[in-house]
Amino acid sequence: MRADMLNTRLSRFRGGLFEPSGKSDIGEATDVLRRNGTDILAWADPFLPDRSLPQSIRAALHEAAEEEAIEHYALPIGTRELREALARKVASKNGIAADPSRNILVTPGADSGLFLCMMALLNPGDEVLIPEPGFPAAFSNCEILGATPVPVRMTAESGYQIDVADLERALTPRTKMVFIAHPNNPTGTVFRESVLRDLARFVVEHDLLLLCDQAFEDHIFDGIEFVSPAALPGMGDRTVTVFSLSKGYGFSGFRVAYVHACAEIMDVLYGNVTTVCGATSTLAQRLALAALADDGLLREYGEKHERRRRLLHDALSDVPGVRMRLSESGILSWVDVSALGTSAEVVRHLVEQANVLVNDGAAYGPHGAGHLRVVHGCLLEDDYAAEVYGRIRSALMRL
Repeated sequence: MRADMLNTRLSRFRGGLFEPSGKSDIGEATDVLRRNGTDILAWADPFLPDRSLPQSIRAALHEAAEEEAIEHYALPIGTRELREALARKVASKNGIAADPSRNILVTPGADSGLFLCMMALLNPGDEVLIPEPGFPAAFSNCEILGATPVPVRMTAESGYQIDVADLERALTPRTKMVFIAHPNNPTGTVFRESVLRDLARFVVEHDLLLLCDQAFEDHIFDGIEFVSPAALPGMGDRTVTVFSLSKGYGFSGFRVAYVHACAEIMDVLYGNVTTVCGATSTLAQRLALAALADDGLLREYGEKHERRRRLLHDALSDVPGVRMRLSESGILSWVDVSALGTSAEVVRHLVEQANVLVNDGAAYGPHGAGHLRVVHGCLLEDDYAAEVYGRIRSALMRL
């Protein structure tokens, strides 16, 4: 292909989130840093790089190795046993009715699940309202598919809650979907029930779809109530929810996620999952069953993440020029460093002076600039994590 033709094809992906420097947790450069001894708090991978698989999953791993079917494809939509277990979980924990044969789809990770859903639901020219700071893949998926991502700002002053009035102002005749990550990635915010009810009324009134990424739902702190939008009145047929085992269960390397949607939408997803995603690993699905059956696993991990978010907050919140809230969920903390320089400069400073890599908030939407996303759920041992946080604190104090 001639260079000018290639550049023409690539031009629509330049100048935004597709720039190589636009996100600090991709590419081989991160791996090079890790091999050189840099602590990586930029991948949303619980306990990275330490070994953290609990005994229950280790036992299931050894048992599965002897099973005859483990080296063969599972059904493209997921094994029957896992879909049944996930349907029970969705009904009991999320309050969403689910038929394992009609409403559940297992995918190899939430990223591929989100792309499959957006590909099935969006046409070129459609607009998607995305409260931001928000998950970068939501923006880039729209661009790949020829749809238009429309960022809608959330503010620190509101606790990064969605203001439906802002969605109303961004609405046009081309608006087809609202995308939310709930809890939010990168801020860790849990959207309150009143906010979600306002959002549901907006979606229904304007005949829209809601795509909800609930990858971080498993660990919610401070007694905050978690509500799944699909459980709200009028939202069952309008909401597609993508769940993941990676964040809550420390399951990132096995790549198991799942989608819940009404039967009409699921028919389209079922028909395309083989082309877009392929079957999820048979072994990984077997281990997912074991994880779901381990009642103590989420509690143990939740207690560790709760301690970890406090350790990071205590280390950084009183640094001059730094503003941060205590994370409400999961493994992510959002830190405002705009008074210290650009977020890119601060990220570089932390690599050079603290030997730690964190995320540049500019990758998470127009108003993420000046912020850092710190994955406080990395590293298994609290003592070592506290030492790493201390290095970050010292480096920021020098700014």
